[in-house]
Amino acid sequence: MTLQLSPRVLVAFAGLLPVLLPAARAQTPAPPPSFYTTYTYAAYTVYDTTSTDPPTRVGGVGGWLIFRPNGTYEKRLSISGRNGPMFFRQDGTFTLKGDSIRFAFSDLKGPDVQRGTFRFDPATRHLSLTILGYPTGNRGVYELDAAPAPAPQPKPRRARRK
Repeated sequence: MTLQLSPRVLVAFAGLLPVLLPAARAQTPAPPPSFYTTYTYAAYTVYDTTSTDPPTRVGGVGGWLIFRPNGTYEKRLSISGRNGPMFFRQDGTFTLKGDSIRFAFSDLKGPDVQRGTFRFDPATRHLSLTILGYPTGNRGVYELDAAPAPAPQPKPRRARRK
């Protein structure tokens, strides 16, 4: 016996496919628009798996990081050192996939790539970046806060005509 389905039944069934397919095929949603902004560095912690020492919270962290919707970024990071502050500058591109982030840039040594993960909380506008290090298992964790959103500007009032 062969089952024959009418075109209407097939169209109705096709409309249900997104509901019936496993959720694993769903893509991670893009970050909200508030993700693309200027952040200030609040903390930096280094995890070194080659040492028995606890993670090192680096003091004197400053600077900013800008993410733009077109996939470009600017990083200006300063860290206080024994011989004064150290400054890091990166300009490049970034890509997001799920909770993974990839930075591509060029510096004095040539083209380079850094990979890691990110966690963004739209409610607090807090961003955590974990950048993978070497050897495997080492990582740096950056905590950043979005610059305050600009206050809404009142609309200018039109002058009344007399």
